[in-house]
Amino acid sequence: MFFTYLRRELRRRRKAALVVASGLALGIALVIVVNSVSSGMKQAQDKVLESLYGLGTDLTVTKAREQPEAGQRPRFEFKGRDDGEEQSSDRLMVQGFQTLPDSTVATVAKQDGVAKAVGGLSLVNLKINGEFKRGEIQRGQAVQPGGPGGPGGGSGPGDTVTGGGAAFDVDSFTLYGTDVTTPDLGPLTTSAITSGRGFTTKETDAKVAILDSAYAKQAGLSVGKTLTVKGVELTVIGIATADSGQAAAQVYLPLKQAQTLSGSQGKVTTVYVKATDSKEIDAVKAAIQKNVTGTTVTTSADLAQTVSGSLDTAAGLATTVGRWLSYAVLLAAVLVAGLLTSSAVSRRVREFGTLKALGWKSGRVTRQVVGEALVNGLIGGVLGIAVGLGGAWLVTAFGPTLTAELGAGGGPGGPGGGRLVVGGGPGGPGAAEALGKTLDIALTAPVSLTTVGLAVLLSLGGGLVAGAFGAWRASRLRPADALRRVE
Repeated sequence: MFFTYLRRELRRRRKAALVVASGLALGIALVIVVNSVSSGMKQAQDKVLESLYGLGTDLTVTKAREQPEAGQRPRFEFKGRDDGEEQSSDRLMVQGFQTLPDSTVATVAKQDGVAKAVGGLSLVNLKINGEFKRGEIQRGQAVQPGGPGGPGGGSGPGDTVTGGGAAFDVDSFTLYGTDVTTPDLGPLTTSAITSGRGFTTKETDAKVAILDSAYAKQAGLSVGKTLTVKGVELTVIGIATADSGQAAAQVYLPLKQAQTLSGSQGKVTTVYVKATDSKEIDAVKAAIQKNVTGTTVTTSADLAQTVSGSLDTAAGLATTVGRWLSYAVLLAAVLVAGLLTSSAVSRRVREFGTLKALGWKSGRVTRQVVGEALVNGLIGGVLGIAVGLGGAWLVTAFGPTLTAELGAGGGPGGPGGGRLVVGGGPGGPGAAEALGKTLDIALTAPVSLTTVGLAVLLSLGGGLVAGAFGAWRASRLRPADALRRVE
């Protein structure tokens, strides 16, 4: 009897039911879209951080910033040679000039809550190649032999020097020394080997290298060819393509080989840390700061504060304005649904009064009204989920491309020195260029089962609230009210 009466009443009042369901659907769809966009923003920020950290990294440890020592700036010297003879000079330097002893890795690994720690060395190679050309003296006036401007003399009054000068090309690329015994931690994990192979655990000091695909194309290198660094030929064994759009370095080589080439034996620039429990990251950070002096510890949350650009702006809007606006719209839809349901009950006074006169108790009338409101809520939920999924798909398919710029406010390469910016740490070679680089991130709106479950709960909640309005009104009706409405 309950379901028969429910079906007939919903069919008879389908326009009013559709209005209530549509209002709830609008609010639910907006909540789904906003939550999905917020989730997409979070994933985009994670991609930016992974391009710096590497997959599986929870914290990084770098040396605390110090004043640069005198003479740390790169110095290039050229000897006098025959006119037009090509000259070259190169330097392989630590980015940011900030290093830690590699014993720091073992010290960090012993801290409570640390599952794994691995060191890395970030370098930049600068090579200057070119030639000098002497100028030619143009005589301005006759001079006495042996005098100024004459044979055996220098240039005289009126003489001019034309031509000459120097033309030099500057080539630079970044290198990263990785611990090949722990391949699942560090920045190389954000790149996939697309040609050749990766490092083996036995190649701790091998003269081999893996190149980023963009740099390999630029330099015309492929698997099997050689790359010369400080006069040492490194065999290219693999080409890697960054999953996040920008690689952490252009050349990867075994850590020990990188230390040898740069004269940084026993030193690292960054320690990558994986915690045993993601909930204990703050505790692990505090332990490392306390027990490993002279270092800066950076978590992903710290690093996220340095990401700026349209990605940061959109994330802020989605998290604050968008989310609260969606909740406000949903609340308004629920209140309107409740008022419409209550108004519909007031128009059914004769109907409910007659049912009570026939023996229906107030509880049965209340359950009937609540049942109708719940069905309206479920219909609104289904419509809202469908519209929300469609909106999320449109955002993913046609959404704008956001940009993320990496600042130098903290983290590796920031106050801690090291490796926040790709291409150089603060004060190091390539720093100015690196700070200007941005990452392009495609906006997505992934819909999770949690979001769908939230939509179902909201639809049921909206139906219950609307039913509560109507049930309260229906429970106050008396059979005598029906007699007053009889025409």
